[in-house]
Amino acid sequence: MASVPPLSLRLGREGLSALEELARRRGVSRAEAARQAITETAERERRRTGLAAEARRLMEDEGYVREAREVASLMEELRGSW
Repeated sequence: MASVPPLSLRLGREGLSALEELARRRGVSRAEAARQAITETAERERRRTGLAAEARRLMEDEGYVREAREVASLMEELRGSW
């Protein structure tokens, strides 16, 4: 397997402090904490993008929208007045 070239980042004070805190809490090196944070952030972004796309698809589905409105109306009826 080919070695990946190193990456150099300028984090600034705030970024370095956050990285050091993350590394300390996880008990890993700063390099490992940075790798984990990047991987986790990328995964969150993929999930968020997927959820947004699914929500758009559902809002374009007339049958789904109609059923959602019916359920909301039924729930409102069942709630009754306080």
